[in-house]
Amino acid sequence: MKKLENTIPSCDSCPNEKRVFCSLSQLELGELSINKKNFQYKKGEEIFQEGNYPHGIFCIYSGVIKLSKRGNEGKDQIIRFAKSGDILGYRSMLAKQMYSTTATAMDDVLICQIPIHNFESLLKSSNKMCMKTIELLSDDLKRSENQVLSVSQKRVADRLAEALLTLKDKFGFKEDQQTLNMQITRREIGEMAGITTATTIRTLSDFNKDKLIALHNKDIKLINVAELERLATS
Repeated sequence: MKKLENTIPSCDSCPNEKRVFCSLSQLELGELSINKKNFQYKKGEEIFQEGNYPHGIFCIYSGVIKLSKRGNEGKDQIIRFAKSGDILGYRSMLAKQMYSTTATAMDDVLICQIPIHNFESLLKSSNKMCMKTIELLSDDLKRSENQVLSVSQKRVADRLAEALLTLKDKFGFKEDQQTLNMQITRREIGEMAGITTATTIRTLSDFNKDKLIALHNKDIKLINVAELERLATS
């Protein structure tokens, strides 16, 4: 981790989608910037760790972060990915509880940390921001419910298809409109789907043989999205 000065613009001139802060005025966004701190994390570094108490919320300026939870026998389960414009740590802050996940940089990440008292002050003064935060929490709950249902009831192939489509929805395609715009290891895909790395490799190979996908090093090309969608919803 490296603390930065002036590398990330102030909130009122940030080019990223403001998400939960979209209802704030330019003046309020400027005030939000006064106490924020800017940090750079290298690939593999942890932004925060499961079991620690929050000191603020994080807003991603650039880069990709994975949020994972330690399960039985020390195995990790990837809960979701976050990218530029997303905020992290708000649930633990609002509940005044320890972090329930660990946030790890998947590439070089630039991120802003906003102190708890600043965020709480804005929630008290802006009803619209409160509603945006509630929407985020509702989305989190829905995603968690779907993950529980997927792991408990779906077949391995169905879960893996769902994981690939989640990556498509989150990061989109490269210029060819087929290759996922995100390089991810087989282990991490397995952690998304709740299956072992060996099973992930074997099932991806089956998808490749069936021409649902095409594999090239770490790149994954989705050839038959319709069939992947059928598997994911079966």
